[in-house]
Amino acid sequence: MKRILVTGALGQIGSDLIVKLRQIYGDEAVLATDIRQSQSEAVQSGPFRLLDVTDSKAFYDAAKEHRADTIIHLAALLSARAESNPALAWNLNMGGLLSALETARALSCQFFTPSSIAAFGADTPKRATPQDTLQRPLTMYGVSKVSGELLCDYYHHKYGVDTRGLRFPGLISHSAPPGGGTTDYAVDMYWEAVRSGSYTSYIAKGTYLDMMYMPDAISAIITLMEADGCRLKHRNAFNVTAMSVEPESIAASIRRHIPDFKLDYQVDPVRQSIANEWPDAIDATCAREEWGFDVQYDLNRMTDDMVSKLTEKLRADQSKIS
Repeated sequence: MKRILVTGALGQIGSDLIVKLRQIYGDEAVLATDIRQSQSEAVQSGPFRLLDVTDSKAFYDAAKEHRADTIIHLAALLSARAESNPALAWNLNMGGLLSALETARALSCQFFTPSSIAAFGADTPKRATPQDTLQRPLTMYGVSKVSGELLCDYYHHKYGVDTRGLRFPGLISHSAPPGGGTTDYAVDMYWEAVRSGSYTSYIAKGTYLDMMYMPDAISAIITLMEADGCRLKHRNAFNVTAMSVEPESIAASIRRHIPDFKLDYQVDPVRQSIANEWPDAIDATCAREEWGFDVQYDLNRMTDDMVSKLTEKLRADQSKIS
């Protein structure tokens, strides 16, 4: 990777990824794009361009003018928001992906887009979920992710596009607010623990889901994109994970720092039904064997960093007000 275009740059992954990519490859080498603008570091630290990813001509023009050799396509509508507007989710998630792949084909770009554990379904094995298994999701987000995996495979086999991808679990970050994903309850919990000392979970007690701390997710993207393509047997949608947790285990970890933290429940039937389709714990063996996937953060180390960073943010915000 030398000249990189990132879509969805102001989202949960993009906010951290842009910063890391610019540290490694240089500020001017990384073009951040999004359909909206902000005053975030992703916008201020290097080139930024407004981009509607469903506009295929605009997508191509942006990549060509940047002289991109790599496209990292993150723009998508996430699980809960996608379920509330499935037509919009399909048009954005699949229409944007097609624009991105066509641009990558035309300009011979290396290509990355994330998939998700939402690509599995109720009939997928719940424990040690294998890399290759039955995928029959019942949500629009999941359907678009399975379709996206297949479309990326198609562009690789049909046109030789160097497509690569990861099936991300829930991602936890202190840099960006929750973005409408089902697993965002965990991000919410950390924010509210520091802010108010209590949290009401919309996911039921005992619901185990795979999670990963954002620094490990960013590292995984870069490691995969820099890996020797000859070693990749699967290429698209590698299973990756760091931990399998449920709300009570996160709360217990938080209480090491905030002993009086209170957790209760008001289950959201829509998001709980989505979570019930997803695996409890997936198997990332193929990612480890084919390109050396590894993680640095377990639950407690992640909690230590989240509480520290969010406490700093809260103090900074309060000092600005006063």
